[in-house]
Amino acid sequence: MYEAVQNEIADIWTMTKRNLIRYTRLPQLLFFSSIQPIMFLTLFNFVFGGAIGSHGAAPGGKYINFLLPGILAQVVLFGAVNTGIGLADDMNKGIIDRFRSLPMSRAAVMGGRTVADTIRNLVVTSILLGFGTLYGFRFMNGVLNAFIMVAIMLLFGFAFSWISAVIGLTLKDPETAQLAGFLFVFPFTFASAAFLPTSTMPGWLQAFANNQPVTYVSNAAREFALGVPAPDGTMLKLFLFLGGIFLIFIPLAIRQYKRSV
Repeated sequence: MYEAVQNEIADIWTMTKRNLIRYTRLPQLLFFSSIQPIMFLTLFNFVFGGAIGSHGAAPGGKYINFLLPGILAQVVLFGAVNTGIGLADDMNKGIIDRFRSLPMSRAAVMGGRTVADTIRNLVVTSILLGFGTLYGFRFMNGVLNAFIMVAIMLLFGFAFSWISAVIGLTLKDPETAQLAGFLFVFPFTFASAAFLPTSTMPGWLQAFANNQPVTYVSNAAREFALGVPAPDGTMLKLFLFLGGIFLIFIPLAIRQYKRSV
C-alpha cells in the first residue's frame, strides 16, 4: 500500500515537472499570464479607487487594500481555466493517448497538470503582490496570516483546476474549453465581493453574491491579510465548498481520463 502511494506521488511529480519545463520553454506564456492581472489591478485601482476609498468602503481608506484580495481570487480562477485548456490541447495532439499507454497512475496526468498550474499561480500571485505593494497595499495582520492568505488562494485555484480538468477532458478542444471555463469564471468574479462591497448591488444579486465561493475566499483573504473580520461562517462555507469540489471532480476527472478516446 505504501509503495503504491509512493509510486503515485512519483508519477504526479514527474508529470508536474513535465508541465513546468514547458513553461520554461514558453516564457511568453508566463509573461502574458502576469500582464493581464497587472492590467486589471492597475485599471480597477485607479478607475474606482478614488470613489470607493473616499466613501470608507476600503480598509484604511485605500481601495487597493480591498481590491487586491479580490484580484488574487480572479487570477487563480483564470489559472484554473488553463488546466482544462492544456489538457484539451494534449488530447488534440495525441499526447494523452501516449500517456495512457504507459505504466503510470491514472491520476498522474491530471494531478501533474493541476499541481503545475498551482505553482504557476504562485508565481503570478507573487508578482501581483509586488505590484500591489507599489500601489500602496500593505499586510496589516502579521507575516503568518499573510502566508495563510496566499495558501488559501492557491488551494482555491487548485480546487477549480479539477473542475476545469473535467471540462477540458470532456470537450477535447482548447478553444471550446477556454470559452466554457470563462462561463463560470466571469459570473463568479464580477457578481461577488471581489471588486466592490455586495451592499452596492440590488437585493436579488446580493443573494447570489453573498453565497458563492469567490465572495467567501475574498472575505477570508481580507481577514487574514488586513484583520478585517469576515462574516460569520465564511471559512466553514469556503472549506465545505472546496471539499465538495475535491470529492466530486477529482473522481470525475480520473473517470473522464479513462474514458477519453
